[in-house]
Amino acid sequence: MTTTVSGRTSSRSGVQDLAYIAVFAALIIVLAFVAIPVGAAGLPIVLQNAAIVLAGLVLGGRRGFLAAALFLFLGLIGLPVLAGGRTTLAALAGPTVGYLVGYLLSAGVAGVMAYRARPRKRGGQIGWFTLAAVVGLLVQYLCGALGLVWRAGMSLTEAIIAQGAFLVPDVAKFAVMVVIALGIHAAFPDLLARRK
Repeated sequence: MTTTVSGRTSSRSGVQDLAYIAVFAALIIVLAFVAIPVGAAGLPIVLQNAAIVLAGLVLGGRRGFLAAALFLFLGLIGLPVLAGGRTTLAALAGPTVGYLVGYLLSAGVAGVMAYRARPRKRGGQIGWFTLAAVVGLLVQYLCGALGLVWRAGMSLTEAIIAQGAFLVPDVAKFAVMVVIALGIHAAFPDLLARRK
């Protein structure tokens, strides 16, 4: 009988994980449509990159990575999931290709770091979540810069400077995502306890 109960719990947990991943993939896609074009390279300021890290902060490394992967996969099959209504397939040939890689990596890295925080320990959560968001943003910037070097013919220095226009808005967005993630974990402390 124990195996049956354990099997049901495991099955319910798997379904719950799929639901979390799907909801966050949908949130990431919706936030693609909030974009302001600026910068030397013509890259838009979007909420999508912050939502990617929010997925990691809330869901953890594995589920955050899978939410980002699902969103990118939907773009590969033709859905307009990126800023400006672009598909992932179209973006792969452009200068933003590095950011796509950064999205995957940042969700996973931020999630792994955030889930080092202990449940119901607010001070530790603030520290870990903030550090995770900063590292997630840096991963996106690094991958994005490498993509600009590769596809836009910029030097690494030019690519890093081109991202300067995004730093202040991104820091503000990511700070808001940390506050949202802390609120979610306060309401659902068992998320961190599961250590996904």
